[in-house]
Amino acid sequence: MLKVGDRAPAFELPDADMNLVRSADLAGSNYVIYFYPKDDTPGCTMEAQEFTDMLAEFEAHNTRLIGVSRDTCVSHANFRDKYGLDVTLLADVDGQLCEAYGVWQEKDRNGEKKMGIVRSTFVVDADGIVRYAEYGVTPKGHAEQVFEVVRGF
Repeated sequence: MLKVGDRAPAFELPDADMNLVRSADLAGSNYVIYFYPKDDTPGCTMEAQEFTDMLAEFEAHNTRLIGVSRDTCVSHANFRDKYGLDVTLLADVDGQLCEAYGVWQEKDRNGEKKMGIVRSTFVVDADGIVRYAEYGVTPKGHAEQVFEVVRGF
């Protein structure tokens, strides 16, 4: 699992429109990268909507918002369009970035163990260093909490 002070893992993944987004292209900007289990589910929708609602505040602090799940680009596009989301959604279909960030973990659901994404958020500074890391995020009010971290930069 990543911790504050670690170098953020590099990535190159497609967004909802199948454009490649590279971590190297984000150098010089802060970014929030949050991992969520599945498009168009209640908690994931709430989290994405709250980040979308605060996009202007994050942008005013030179910070991009990026959501990542193992859903496909098409799923992301449908999710974005259905809810009018403005955050960048990246498709980590093979799970390599989820593994690199330590969010792909065994979960226990109703006594059944299976692998899945643990809802997690990281703030990465303009130099690519993790300045905030939280695993096991509760979606409601989380965007506001993360913004307080970014505002402290």
